Amino acid sequence: MRGINTALRGLRHAVFREVARVAYESEDENIRGDIEAIPYIITPDEKPRYRESIYRERAIASERVRLAMGMSLRPENKPVHPTSGLSKSNIADKYYEPPLMQVIPSACEACEDNVYVVSDQCRGCVAHPCVSVCPKGAISIVNGRSVIDQSKCIKCGKCKSACPYDAIAHKTRPCAAACGIKAIKSDSQGRARIDNDMCVGCGQCMVACPFGAIADKSQIFQLIQSIRRGDKVVAAVAPAIVGQFGENVGLGQIKAALLQLGFADMHEVAVGADVGAATEAHHYVEEVATGKLPFMLTSCCPAWAMLAKKQFPIMIDEISTALTPMVATARSIKQKDPDARVVFIGPCAAKKLEAGRESVRSDVDFVITFEELSGMFAAKGVDFDVYAGEVYEPEATAAGRGYAAAGGVTKAITDCINEYYPGVEVKIEHADGLDECRKMLILAKAGKKNGCLIEGMGCPGGCIAGAGTCLPVDKAQAAVRKTVDATEKKLPEKDLFEIELP
Repeated sequence: MRGINTALRGLRHAVFREVARVAYESEDENIRGDIEAIPYIITPDEKPRYRESIYRERAIASERVRLAMGMSLRPENKPVHPTSGLSKSNIADKYYEPPLMQVIPSACEACEDNVYVVSDQCRGCVAHPCVSVCPKGAISIVNGRSVIDQSKCIKCGKCKSACPYDAIAHKTRPCAAACGIKAIKSDSQGRARIDNDMCVGCGQCMVACPFGAIADKSQIFQLIQSIRRGDKVVAAVAPAIVGQFGENVGLGQIKAALLQLGFADMHEVAVGADVGAATEAHHYVEEVATGKLPFMLTSCCPAWAMLAKKQFPIMIDEISTALTPMVATARSIKQKDPDARVVFIGPCAAKKLEAGRESVRSDVDFVITFEELSGMFAAKGVDFDVYAGEVYEPEATAAGRGYAAAGGVTKAITDCINEYYPGVEVKIEHADGLDECRKMLILAKAGKKNGCLIEGMGCPGGCIAGAGTCLPVDKAQAAVRKTVDATEKKLPEKDLFEIELP
């Protein structure tokens, strides 16, 4: 559903807009009341817009607001006020507290998962191939129509494949189908539950749920508090930002709009990607091409790296030690200006977890997504047309800017190797989507990918398909390609890896 202007997308936008508005405008003595009013602003009359009851609708909206303010959901079996815990979130220095991804129980419809059912498309044909192919005798004919005995069904799907009318439907839970590592389970009520020991925070379950029952925490409230108290907040924008706020909205307009929000400056994270490309090119030549390491895994995607560390811990040494573009850019900013507070603005939910690591906390102060930033723009009434003449002087090369799309990382590193170390053969592999990433890691563990530079992207399509994007993947890919092609400088300098920050 990414990129489609659904009612759910509008609802999420309204929550971020109103939370941002409260953060910008409300005084401490009024803040609790203003927060409690948000569900009533979103659904102002007594006729429900999204649910069967206005009371359920507003209860769910209250939980969305809590998550948008960085707070956890309220327990179902205790009387907890909607603004309970606000004092701990009403600060400018709060990091994300796990779990990042949460299922809102009152919003979950307890979708059936992995169930085969006969629809009204069944024509009661004479052949009944569904009966013939069922290995467990789970299908019988009742009043001329096929009926599946769920107690006997083993979910093999042979009946569905055999039906000439496509009359047998395979019901799957959308969030579970989107999760490439099977981290979606069920609770005692049949509702979705996230296994946080398995979850890597990619957010694809959140994108897939048509009820909006899964949401992640946000830092927009804390970020705005930092701006309001006068901190020097600097935006580090991911390469995938191009096109996210309009087909003709360039980096110059985005920077001007960020200044309107109260940011002090803006820099491209593609600069950090340039450092990463040069560094990983050097590491591949020194470590993999010489046989010291069997293969090398790229480090830029936190969901991919976390998957490798959680499920394939034996491969930790094969994960590149190069700084991720986010961290490299943040460290560069803070080296030049130690008083700056850095906010990473990107497409990725998993970056929120990366920024919370002890080794990264001093570098990255906030992480928000494009979707969340869109709410901030709306709260401040940003009109990009006003800034149509703004021009942005490129900081990065085409290589770094290409990191946004699947395959862009290995292309950048390969191009660097071919330029810096002519004659060195490069073997590349890349996988996008956690299911494909896991398959790639299994093959690598089995010795099937020795000598390879392996790029992994947790989201299908790469960063442009992240959970926090605003644009359809195909349009985002076209925007990135256009930007890369228009970038005059194609590769970073060979010695850029030598200045990699400690």
